[in-house]
Amino acid sequence: MRSQASILHLDLDAFFAAVEQRDKPSLRGKPVVVGGLGGRGVVSTASYEARRFGLHSAMSMSEAHRLCPQAAFLSGRFHAYRAASRQVMAVLRQLSPLVEPLSLDEAYVDLAAGPTTDFSPDGLRALAERTRAEVWRRTGGLTASVGVGSSLFMAKLASEQAKPDGVAVIEPGTELDLIAGLPVRAVPGVGPMTAAKLQRLGLRTVADLRQALPGELRRELGPAVAAMLARLALGEDDRPVNPSREVKSISVEDTFAEDVDEVAVLEPMIARDAAAVAARLRRSGNFARTITLKLKLADFSGHTRSRTLIGAVDSDSVITEVALSLLHDQAHLVRQGIRLLGVGLSGFTQAAQEALFEVVTARLDESRVEAAPEVAGRRRSGHYQAGQDIVHDDLGPGWVWGSGLGRVTIRFETADSGPGPVRTLSADDPKLRAVATAAWEEELGEGDMAAVATGPGWFDGETTVCDNGLAAPEW
Repeated sequence: MRSQASILHLDLDAFFAAVEQRDKPSLRGKPVVVGGLGGRGVVSTASYEARRFGLHSAMSMSEAHRLCPQAAFLSGRFHAYRAASRQVMAVLRQLSPLVEPLSLDEAYVDLAAGPTTDFSPDGLRALAERTRAEVWRRTGGLTASVGVGSSLFMAKLASEQAKPDGVAVIEPGTELDLIAGLPVRAVPGVGPMTAAKLQRLGLRTVADLRQALPGELRRELGPAVAAMLARLALGEDDRPVNPSREVKSISVEDTFAEDVDEVAVLEPMIARDAAAVAARLRRSGNFARTITLKLKLADFSGHTRSRTLIGAVDSDSVITEVALSLLHDQAHLVRQGIRLLGVGLSGFTQAAQEALFEVVTARLDESRVEAAPEVAGRRRSGHYQAGQDIVHDDLGPGWVWGSGLGRVTIRFETADSGPGPVRTLSADDPKLRAVATAAWEEELGEGDMAAVATGPGWFDGETTVCDNGLAAPEW
């Protein structure tokens, strides 16, 4: 640990839901849920008003409806979240050139590399308060929790203590006593599976972890993880703030409203997903050597298959062919019913290389791609999603409250207008059009930032998939 508290962690409060409340005056102070709206959707973010009813991220949307039927359930607007995130990151870069975004809504800052000179507890609290105020001003009212500590672990812990909308500073020398009584899940890298293994050993708190026999931890977790946890339990964390986290993978997943048990139905979906990940790969300036196919069965069991090429590619057609070949190899699994399909790329290089791999014989009839059935993760032309921005030539801008049976209900308001009137119109009204739908889809395809590219982050460390494509799965 550092001798002074010089690492700051900022976490935006209920980020997706807060952006929706900011932009939709009629939802301010009311329960709001953002996530997948299909039958298998999950909650991405619940506002604090919704959390009072027991709602939380990664909960099934059906359970959320049961607990809080009066909430506004929205599908999400990635372009708005990304724009707000850019504003926040710009504020943090005024504090230091070393800013490490973990996801759209949180980041670490190395204050020691910036202009800060007052590292006293009072000075750091004042700095954190100024940062929160500037975030609120720049983003039009979004709140953040800010923590400062002597390591990444302590800074993150401090921001958790500060939630919601607060500031906390963990002073050097107090760390060991502070973390002793915390559950093992508070330790970085301890997820549900690791926590379950530790609990089988009778290790439930950080203090318990300190007393564990090294041999026990090594046998249960492996030598690398055991050594890491032993150090973190003693507050020893020398990880640096890394402003250029390496992109490790890019992926796209579809969760189906009903299980699919035919290869022919999945083929055109693979072509679409392969084209999407290839486009994101090209935008990143990389080439990929490994193509991965991910299948989740009706019983929730997951299966992944990969093929590593001798060369590195960014071609839609090559990625599609390899993914199709992997799918055909798993045809016996498809017959059991598929609830989730994903295509991923990894093994990145900066230069293209000749793709010297065996000829892939599984090819797709391209005429079938456009005729492919829609899945929950795709937006259809003329189909409106709850929360989507729209504009009417006569009535002005607004957002979709709900749609169905050829009609769409819209609340006509903006962030600056105050609560507006509600109108129900024909879905094919020629004066009605979606705003930034194409931009939403483009941003969604590009949304691999830190969280999507390097692992989980959008759902508090849990790997979760929303029906509307808002997920950040770890490959």
